[in-house]
Amino acid sequence: MAVADQQTNLGHFSCWMQLAERVAAGGRLSQSEGLAILHAPDDQLLSLLAAAYWLRYRWHGNRVHLNVLLNAKSGLCGEDCGYCSQSSVAQTEIPRYRIVDPQQIIAGARRAAQNRARTYCIVVSGRSPTDRELHTVAEAVRRIKAELPLRVCLSPGLLTPEQAELLARSGVDRINHNLNTSQRYYPQVCTTHTYQQRLDTLAAVRQAGMEICCGGIVGMGESDEDVVEMALRIGQLEAEAVPVNFYQPIPGTPLARPTTLTPQYCLKVLCLFRMANPKCELRIAAGREMHLRSLQPLGLFVADSIFVGDYLTTKGQPAEDDFRMIADLGFQPVVES
Repeated sequence: MAVADQQTNLGHFSCWMQLAERVAAGGRLSQSEGLAILHAPDDQLLSLLAAAYWLRYRWHGNRVHLNVLLNAKSGLCGEDCGYCSQSSVAQTEIPRYRIVDPQQIIAGARRAAQNRARTYCIVVSGRSPTDRELHTVAEAVRRIKAELPLRVCLSPGLLTPEQAELLARSGVDRINHNLNTSQRYYPQVCTTHTYQQRLDTLAAVRQAGMEICCGGIVGMGESDEDVVEMALRIGQLEAEAVPVNFYQPIPGTPLARPTTLTPQYCLKVLCLFRMANPKCELRIAAGREMHLRSLQPLGLFVADSIFVGDYLTTKGQPAEDDFRMIADLGFQPVVES
């Protein structure tokens, strides 16, 4: 490599590191800085990844949080979220069933523990949980917490303050409720509830004393400005966990169209979310296998969390492949003690 090229690369690395150091000291990423990350030339990608890894290591070392999903209620949702195979407007062939009984939820938790998961994620489809669904989950969570060293994250839809308090009392550690996209773009994704209702749910979760898991989906036709606005808004919420999904078009859903996502862009998105949320548990969620492809290991230099196994209605890669990838990187799974 020519000396001039080396100096140029060192200059890029210095700029990204200065940004990472400012963020680590409590500075907030700006909209223009967020766009600069997404628009960084590919020949700066390794410098950008190194700066993001510095932030990751500062709070998480080389640890990887493993999460396992249970789809405790599938389909039967009256909302019209255009990306979702479980929504009322989706013409998809998926299992549809009402909430499973507590024993099945507990059995799923045992499988999660066997897969070395730190967090067990229970998902209940629908706009908002019914009383029956709430009490089924609450009973299961109390028994899980008594038996297993797992953290429990619940994705129940919209919550009232009273519902959030009930779940907190049952032992739920964290509620997942994604913003999914920017406030500007949200009406293009869903019209049966509002962006503000999502923010209200997150406020109720925080008021009840639970942690917030809040992320989004990239690749649904939004602009780079929308992606940055979402990352910054989640940073303002100080979410403890941030799942980043890369959109997988599901046939039969309104938003099922080809995406323009590339592995390089997806890595820049992860760097953006790390810079906007430096301390969070940053999770590469659905779509990592499809869109990061052979660059998946590079994603773990930025993110410190992945799902192991399948997603809600789409397949993930075998858990053994994830364990091998983590070991090859010299990273270590986190085990709750």
